[in-house]
Amino acid sequence: TRLEARLAALAAAGDTIQYGALTRDLGLRMAELTAALEALMETDHAQGQPFRAALCTQRLSPDHLPAPGFFHKAAALGHRIDDPATFVAIERSRLHANRT
Repeated sequence: TRLEARLAALAAAGDTIQYGALTRDLGLRMAELTAALEALMETDHAQGQPFRAALCTQRLSPDHLPAPGFFHKAAALGHRIDDPATFVAIERSRLHANRT
């Protein structure tokens, strides 16, 4: 999908993107993007891969973290998140290490 290709390019570049910019890039509504990202998280979890959705950031997050929904979904999939910043840093480092 276009979303997966965009996230793969971000991972390869070692970069992140704000949700709003990603919706504009892909021509999606925020609700559509959110649903697509949650579906990708389910796929990533099932395949034992890092969460590609970790590359998304909230516009107003001083730490460039994903939205709360990212953490709720990760927890619902069985991940323990004691420190959100560390969890995201690990996911992003795994994504960047898997550059293709």
